[in-house]
Amino acid sequence: MDKLSGLTSKLGGGSSGSKSHSSSDNRDFVDKGLDAIEKKFGGGKVDPNSSKTRATNEKITDTARQKFESMTGL
Repeated sequence: MDKLSGLTSKLGGGSSGSKSHSSSDNRDFVDKGLDAIEKKFGGGKVDPNSSKTRATNEKITDTARQKFESMTGL
C-alpha cells in the first residue's frame, strides 16, 4: 500500500501539512468514490457514515487495492 500512497501523493491526492481531519474525512479517494456511488445509487437506504457500513467499505476498498497492486506491481 505504500507504493499506492506514494503514487497518490505524487498525483496531488495525498494529505500533507498539519491539517486536522475528523474521522469521517480520513478516507482516501477510493473510499470517497465508493461513498458517492452508495449515495447516488443507494436510494437513501445506505448511510456511508455508519460504523458498520464504514467497516464493510474499508474491507471492500482494501481488497480492491490489494488486487490492483498485485496485478500492476505498483
